[in-house]
Amino acid sequence: MRINSARLQASLETMAQIGRTAGGGVTRLALSDEDKAARDLLARWLAEAGLTVQVDDFGNMLARRPGSDPAAAPVRLGSHLDTVRQGGRFDGALGVLAALEVVRTLNDAGAVTRRPIEIVNWTNEEGARFEPAMLGSGAATGRFTKAFVYGRADREGRTFGDELVRIGYCGDPAQRPGPAHAYLELHIEQGPVLEEAGVPVGVVEGIIGITWCQVIVEGQSAHAGTMPLARRRDALQAAAHLVLAARELARQAGPDARATVGRFVVEPNVTNVIPGRVSFSVDFRHPEAALLDRLVEQLHARAEQVAAAEGVRISIERFWTSEPTPFDPAVKETIEAAVRELGMPFQRLWSGAGHDAKYMQDCCPSGMIFVRSQGGLSHCEQEASTPEDIAAGANVLLAATLRLAELVSR
Repeated sequence: MRINSARLQASLETMAQIGRTAGGGVTRLALSDEDKAARDLLARWLAEAGLTVQVDDFGNMLARRPGSDPAAAPVRLGSHLDTVRQGGRFDGALGVLAALEVVRTLNDAGAVTRRPIEIVNWTNEEGARFEPAMLGSGAATGRFTKAFVYGRADREGRTFGDELVRIGYCGDPAQRPGPAHAYLELHIEQGPVLEEAGVPVGVVEGIIGITWCQVIVEGQSAHAGTMPLARRRDALQAAAHLVLAARELARQAGPDARATVGRFVVEPNVTNVIPGRVSFSVDFRHPEAALLDRLVEQLHARAEQVAAAEGVRISIERFWTSEPTPFDPAVKETIEAAVRELGMPFQRLWSGAGHDAKYMQDCCPSGMIFVRSQGGLSHCEQEASTPEDIAAGANVLLAATLRLAELVSR
């Protein structure tokens, strides 16, 4: 049994038109009008495939294909439809639409599985509009409270709860995803490892640890021409020292460490005014939780040094952490067996990006399949994977699903 590659490509292309950017990418922020349009399209496709669709109180969409044993726990497949600003066509959407293609393929073959198969579209995986990331899956698995999630606000002050209602996807708490036998997520790699190895797919060992910090530097605004350099309390100069320090700390921690400053706000942001306040994000990543903690501690120490030298106040809030998460050994072995059954070369690797599978692993055996990314690029308009690699990944997802859901007849 093989997926219909042309049909999957057509689905991906149609979905990519929703929020399409001039550069060929996609901007489809969580709970935006574009996200609503994507959800509406997915709901129609799921219904056409004969699936029962439900929505929970976090906007997570869940669709079920029955199995021959109604009492059996389901095998859940999925990912997300939201994107970052000027992101790519495949990040997230591939996992949702490949799951749909698995069900379509089973329908075409008249196949029956013992376990039900579920497809899930998680809300706000990216965290590009409402921070932190993976809010939908985190809330559904008990990591975040409803009050916390509903109160998250975007840059314009609009809250998650209000926007969920506005787009018509505030569902029922009783519809939250229940226990599952296993969870599988297909995703583009978003990095260069598979391309450098010359293999189309990867079996993911787990997800490295991630922690996000909010840094606020407070100095004193003053006239750019009249305030001598020696008397300045320049918040931007101090922030620049910390930005460079974050990268230096990651380099010292070794090749597995990452440090990124992705959001930066300067006030009052006027050419002839010394900046009085700067806020920015720091994203640290590493496979070891203890080293993540050490990076944050070292950032605090550097901040104290910079504050004393520049005459400013610096505060650092560590507001989100996703712990390093190895995936279930049995699920990984099932995915590897599926790859070998299909005769594909593959590689095992860790994910440097966060995924909803992290929170699913907290409550059921989970695993991920990676598809090779061209140039290792993602979160940008140039993100690309070939149709052949996409089909390879989707066929691995199908084969692994059949093993976990237990094919009864076809």
